[in-house]
Amino acid sequence: MGAGAEERTAREELRRRARQEAARLTAEGVHAVALSWVDTSGVARVKAVPTGRLAHAARHGVGASPVFDVFTSDDAITASPLSGGPDGDLRLVPDLDRLTVLAAQPGWAWVPADRQDQSGVPHPGCARHFLRRMTAAARDSGFEPRMGYETEWVVCRPGDDEPPVAAGAGPAYGMSRLVEMSDYLRDIVTALRDQELEVLQIHPEYSPGQFEVSTAPADPLRAADELLVVRETIRAVTLRHGLRATFAPTVVAGGVGNGCHLHLSLRQDDQDLFRGGPGPQGLDETAEGFLAGILDELPALLAVGAPSPASYLRLAPSVWAGAYHCWGLENREAALRLIPGPPDESGSANAEVKCFDAAANPYLLAGAVLAAGLAGAEAKRSLPAPVQGDPAVVAPATPRLPRSLTQAADRFAASEVLRAALGETLHGAVLAVRRAEAESLDGRDPEAVAAATRWRY
Repeated sequence: MGAGAEERTAREELRRRARQEAARLTAEGVHAVALSWVDTSGVARVKAVPTGRLAHAARHGVGASPVFDVFTSDDAITASPLSGGPDGDLRLVPDLDRLTVLAAQPGWAWVPADRQDQSGVPHPGCARHFLRRMTAAARDSGFEPRMGYETEWVVCRPGDDEPPVAAGAGPAYGMSRLVEMSDYLRDIVTALRDQELEVLQIHPEYSPGQFEVSTAPADPLRAADELLVVRETIRAVTLRHGLRATFAPTVVAGGVGNGCHLHLSLRQDDQDLFRGGPGPQGLDETAEGFLAGILDELPALLAVGAPSPASYLRLAPSVWAGAYHCWGLENREAALRLIPGPPDESGSANAEVKCFDAAANPYLLAGAVLAAGLAGAEAKRSLPAPVQGDPAVVAPATPRLPRSLTQAADRFAASEVLRAALGETLHGAVLAVRRAEAESLDGRDPEAVAAATRWRY
């Protein structure tokens, strides 16, 4: 059988499976399916089809312009050397393995979409394909990576107040705030459970009206998909309670913003590489190189993981945001935190990158982190001495990470590791969008920056 015939057979099999899924969804009262992808600015975009059109979408895709590569968060359109303009078309192809009936949006299902050209070839600007490719590269190197995210958000009262009024008057981490919002939080946990997502914990956070939920780690692609489901579930439950939710990096200027901390672990031949090794703090030598690669690239990675001008209002010293370019053992002020975990809990050792937030495209972010780690492991890099305590106090010579999106974009532009991993199309789109975002809010005061991005995420 020739390649063309095999491809046609595969597409017909996909269409057959999609018909089965559509029949199941219809029986469950689902009337429409949201095909979702995340653009370069970190905004989740969507096209939807009636349930009866799912098989057609799976076989032929749904049209979408390539120009979404260079959309900014305020819906302006910029351009890069290889992206932009009105020409061309891509197909959004649903990944049926991730099809999810939305518990908080009755009658709807959600599915992540891969972006392909008309002949079925992955688009070089597809962030989801980039993550799939980087995960395959990690496995080819003998690693089995797992990732998980902490999702922070602020719940606000309805209305047009600017800045908004936070819901939940209790103190940080306070039981009184949980009691006041217990019905709301219960409905979030229930909806996530009904969507077969495993919640590890949920609690009030530091800022007024702020909460955090953590879900179980998974392979990088699934973890990124599930992060999007978590956010949109929270958003839907919040609206059903007559409230508003924002995941923006900075909700009110001068306050502690919303992070989206990335946790990662590595196994090789079923061995935990973050525990029991000869390296610093029990790291395997390969794991040390992997983390050293991430640490080396953090200033450039910040353009991927903290992609909004508002991100740099959040990245302040002494608020556990990870503003310093250092690592530490269980140090919540370090940008890269090593967590050994309980000694009797297998697989609990992991590393946390604290300087990222929810404006990031999670597929781009996870893929870029893997690329940096793989480069470090291949080069057998070593970690510097860890920092203990708040760097602003005990180690003032520790360098800060970039303090603006422009600075981070400059470091991203100079990173040969990220350029090689992303490819010219995706690297150019990221850089163009970051430059445009920075320019659009240049010279604005902090509250104006916060207001401009508050409801975009």
